Amino acid sequence: MIDTLLDRLARLDTGTVSDALDFLALAGATVGLRPLWNGPRVVGRASTVQLGPKTDSTPTVHLITPVIASIASDDRVLVIAGGIDGVSCWGDILANAAQVKGVRGTVIDGFSRDIEANEAIGYPVYGRGATMVSARNRVVQLASGTAVKVAGVTVREGDYVIADRCGTVFVAQDRIVEVLDLAERIARRQDGMVQAVRAGRSVEDVMHDQEFEAIKVGGRP
Repeated sequence: MIDTLLDRLARLDTGTVSDALDFLALAGATVGLRPLWNGPRVVGRASTVQLGPKTDSTPTVHLITPVIASIASDDRVLVIAGGIDGVSCWGDILANAAQVKGVRGTVIDGFSRDIEANEAIGYPVYGRGATMVSARNRVVQLASGTAVKVAGVTVREGDYVIADRCGTVFVAQDRIVEVLDLAERIARRQDGMVQAVRAGRSVEDVMHDQEFEAIKVGGRP
C-alpha cells in the first residue's frame, strides 16, 4: 500500500519535524501549545478558526459550531486562533460534537475548560492552559477557513499539523513533501547516532556539528 503524506508524518515526532523546518529556514514550530491532558499525539490537516472579543450584546451562534457542522472528512484538526487569556474557547459539548464528526483533535492558541470531560471521551486538546471561564458573551467567531496566526505561525486551511507532548508544529501544504523527505533523513541519521553512542563511540564525535550538516546532503549515519 502506498503511504499517504499523513501516514509519513504520523511516523515522525515534533522534534524531528521542527529540525527539518530549521534546516529549510521555514516557520512552523510553536512554543506553548501542549496537550491539556495526557492524550495521544495528533496528526492531520488544519481546519482554521479565527476568534475575537465580543463587542456587542447581539446573540450569536456559538463559536466553532458552524465549522464542526461543516466537516466532511476524517483528517481534520481544528486550529483555533484569537483566544483571550483566561477565557475558554473549547469545552466538552464541542469536543463531543467534534468527535462524532471524526475530527482528530483541537489545537487552541488560547485556553480550554472541561479538560476532564475531553479526557473521558479520549478527545485530544492542545492549548496554552486550562480555565473555567466561559466564552459566552466574551468571545465570538470572526472567520473560518482563512489564514490565521497561531503562536506566531501563519496557518492556512489544509496545512499539516503534528502535535505531541513537546508541542505543536505546522507545515505548509505546499512544502510538506520537502519537509517529510528531510525529516525522514534526519530520523534515520539520529537513529544511527543513538546506535553509535550505545556501541561506544564518543558522544562528542557523534554530536559534532559536521554530523548534522551531513543531513543536508543526504549523508548516511
